[in-house]
Amino acid sequence: MVRIGIKARIKSYIYLSAHSVYLYGREQQTISRTVQVRAELDKPLKLKPIRFDLAGKVRYRIDEIEKGKRFRIRFTVVPGPPQNYYGLLKLKTNYAEKPEILLRIRGRILKKS
Repeated sequence: MVRIGIKARIKSYIYLSAHSVYLYGREQQTISRTVQVRAELDKPLKLKPIRFDLAGKVRYRIDEIEKGKRFRIRFTVVPGPPQNYYGLLKLKTNYAEKPEILLRIRGRILKKS
């Protein structure tokens, strides 16, 4: 038996603080989550939404914190009845190395007690 170890440094083109968002709470509560996006290459990053499945259930806003470098995506539940849902936000980027970002969104809104 031979033991082999491998070390590698994996270069990330775009850093995401989370690949999925879980919105959990009771109806009529303000429920929000934030995802940080950061460019890891030496060229400016551009984000363009191309698909969003949860219109009417969740709102999102993309804020550019540092021009072409850092972004904040804030997801907020739209007040409504108790429900469970699942969807995604797909963003197109200007990076050939990483042309799309996919953020999965899951929500569970319970009855107000």
